Parts: sequence; C-alpha cells; structure tokens
Amino acid sequence: MATSVVVEDRAALDGLFRKHNGWLMRWLGRQRWTVSSAEDLASDVFIALLTMPNLGAVREPRALMTTVARRLICDARRRDDVRRSYEAELAALPESLDISAEERLIVVQALQAIDAMLSTLSDKARRAFLLSQVEGAPYADIAAELGVSVSMVRKYVAQGLRATYLATANQG
Repeated sequence: MATSVVVEDRAALDGLFRKHNGWLMRWLGRQRWTVSSAEDLASDVFIALLTMPNLGAVREPRALMTTVARRLICDARRRDDVRRSYEAELAALPESLDISAEERLIVVQALQAIDAMLSTLSDKARRAFLLSQVEGAPYADIAAELGVSVSMVRKYVAQGLRATYLATANQG
C-alpha cells in the first residue's frame, strides 16, 4: 500500500514539475530578493515538495511553490546574514586572534544551527531563552521585561532547552 502512495506522489510531483517549472523559473527570475539562481531555487522547491505527503491533493500548486520558495529564500538570507555578521566580527579582530578557514567554517555552521534552532521559537520564548542562557538574567527580571509571569518565563526557557536538545539530537 505504501508503495502506491509513493508512486502516486512521484507522479504528482512529475506532473507539477512538467506543468509549472517554467512558470516557477520565470517567477523566481523576476524576484530581486533572491540569494541564489532561479535554477537552484526551483530545484530546492521541488526537493522540498518531494517530502510533502499527498501532493496530488494540492489545489493551488503555484501558491504552494511560491510559499516554499519564499521560505527557502528567507532561510538562505538569514544564513547569509549570520555568515556576514560573523565575518565582520572576525575582520575586526587583531591578526593575532585570527582563526583558520576550517575553524571559521565550523563556527559559521554552528551559528547557523543555533539560528535555525532559535527560529523555531516564538519571539517571547526566544527572547526569554537568550536572556536566561546568554545574559544570565534572573527569571523575575525576564518576566518584567517581557510582561509575563515568572512561570511563563520558565515555560519559555524550557521550550528553548527542548529545541536545543532536539537540534543536537538530530545532528548526532
């Protein structure tokens, strides 16, 4: 039974690709906020569609494809922003503290993983988690700053810790 679903989804994906790839490429080509070529993004969109169940039931494939493309672009821009910020900080370091290209790559990848993990949290949970874990702020101070109760701060920090655990568990 599962094989027929996979075959049906592949057929649906093949149909979507044949019918909408040209349109998607033109749409992506007109976007000025992209970070990579239209061909690369279109490929990434169809790869993302591969992981979606029940593609045959999609009623508005172009809307789905543009939503997926926008999310991919936002993720790529966020990763690029993290990399540029890190490189700017490195450029400001004295030469004696400079690190190797390999070490830079490791740090950039770690920062991108942290950024991806933080993006799974709500704004308040992310802020509470960072205030607690990075700045060492007491829960009462965080609660006052966010306008929530101390018990809510505990829940936000727990969400951040859970997201951190899941992110590290998925990498191992």
